[in-house]
Amino acid sequence: MGTVAIKVEHLSKYYDLGVIGSGTLRKDLQSWFWKRHGKEDPNSVIGAELPGADGFWALKDIDFEIQQGDRVGIVGKNGAGKSTLLKMISQISAPTRGNIYIKGRVASLLEVGTGFNQELTGRENIYMNGAILGMKKREIDRKMDEIIDFSGIEKHIDTPVKRYSSGMYVRLAFAVAANLDSDILITDEVLAVGDAEFQRKALGKMTELSAGEGRTVLFVSHNMSAVEMLCNKGFLMDHGVLAARGEIHEITEKYLESYRASYRQDIAVVKDEAVRRGNGAVDFTDISFSKDSYSAAEDIVIDFSLKTSKSFQGLYFSLDIKNSRREFITAIKHCLEPGIVPEGFSKKFRVTISGGTLLPGTYPLYFWLGDEMSLSGPAMNYCVLDEYTPDLVILPEDGSRTPDGLFCLQGRVEEV
Repeated sequence: MGTVAIKVEHLSKYYDLGVIGSGTLRKDLQSWFWKRHGKEDPNSVIGAELPGADGFWALKDIDFEIQQGDRVGIVGKNGAGKSTLLKMISQISAPTRGNIYIKGRVASLLEVGTGFNQELTGRENIYMNGAILGMKKREIDRKMDEIIDFSGIEKHIDTPVKRYSSGMYVRLAFAVAANLDSDILITDEVLAVGDAEFQRKALGKMTELSAGEGRTVLFVSHNMSAVEMLCNKGFLMDHGVLAARGEIHEITEKYLESYRASYRQDIAVVKDEAVRRGNGAVDFTDISFSKDSYSAAEDIVIDFSLKTSKSFQGLYFSLDIKNSRREFITAIKHCLEPGIVPEGFSKKFRVTISGGTLLPGTYPLYFWLGDEMSLSGPAMNYCVLDEYTPDLVILPEDGSRTPDGLFCLQGRVEEV
């Protein structure tokens, strides 16, 4: 049994919506006094959650242990409680209930803009962060060149950080967190601000710190490729609860399956006008995939049906394919009907993407229908179905995942 780096017992966090402070100066001073003497805040006991109460539980009764040297990926949908958990462990926010035991120094990189004094230069902020970790000036001096070199912003190191771009800021913040003497490194999705080269460099550095120096790493990201590349253990968060824990590949698969199930459920409301965009002249009435996921060599088959409620000139279809960061990479476009499209026009079509044309990865898809007018000017006569379709998941033969991308897309659209 290894050394426990982090132990969490019955951790819960409750937020009163719209409330800042206790409401009275007397209670605020009372809370400060009790906390100053290491005792429980008498005004922080929430009690049982009441139906209709103006607040919510961001975390609910979480228990876990993390061994020294583990690289733990924490995944889950937006609002699942991932960032709140990291703030608790980083001691930025106090829990409502429960205890957190930490062995060693913690360096965290949670949000752009935190951890640095905006008026100080990059160099001065390095000294400040080292002092917070309890390092002496001579210890920081020994690390200074390494930090500056890793950040890649040598020319700007003596410029106040308030003049940095978000990318420069994150590069320096990560270099400081990774290279100063901490035992636990915590990073949130903030790394997504950096460019691809820096992200690879940062992932490599975290792997080196864990494998080579025995540091513990906690990593939150929506990029499953990056999570699987870095981490050996995983936590799946869901609505403030630790829904699953285990080996990283098991956890990412559960996370992706929860998304696929959610998208399959969303397909059922494809006819709901409340979630549609466009003027309703034409609607997708059904979209279905032949499988939940595909191997890289398989043909991808997607059937969709549509129906018009008005007559208009020309019916056009586009399937945009994006990468895991939801950046556009390519599209399949097709004219479904070149002439006058009558009211009540209803047909089913099939999109086939040839196997071997997409790299392994997860691809959010964007389905679009438009008329002739929407191709050249304002989209007056179209319906868009966006974010109500399943992600396209391409798996390599060995079951691992690599960064998504394009070989050379080959696809066709035909009536069925």
